[in-house]
Amino acid sequence: MSTGAAVKGTTEMIAAMSPDLRPEVFVFASLRDETLADRLAAGAIASFREAEGLSLIVTDDEARSAGLPADLPMRCITLTVHSALDGVGLTAAVAGTLGREGIPCNMVAAFHHDHVFVPAGMAGRAMEVLARLQAEARAGLR
Repeated sequence: MSTGAAVKGTTEMIAAMSPDLRPEVFVFASLRDETLADRLAAGAIASFREAEGLSLIVTDDEARSAGLPADLPMRCITLTVHSALDGVGLTAAVAGTLGREGIPCNMVAAFHHDHVFVPAGMAGRAMEVLARLQAEARAGLR
């Protein structure tokens, strides 16, 4: 993972994104039960409090052991570029490119990196598409 200064330019972020596919399978869950939410939150990769409840992204195994539905297994692709919080265009480029290929994605931005959640069965194809997008951006910088 990158430790340098945050990258802000659109083409530069795409050229340096170096997607990395995590091995785990994840699911998105929404919980109103505070006790269960507190128990699962500690192991969650991400959380967000919404009006409908606490949304968590947890491993498929954690969801199943808690009795939660695991209807849409997802894989996480981390864009390893340290993208600036005020950088413009990386999310749009990634989501747009995957969308044109018929690959749904859910983007999660964290402090250092952006994370792309795609259906587990489409993860390999998504990695190919993102590698092609990165190669095109690198060629544009030459």
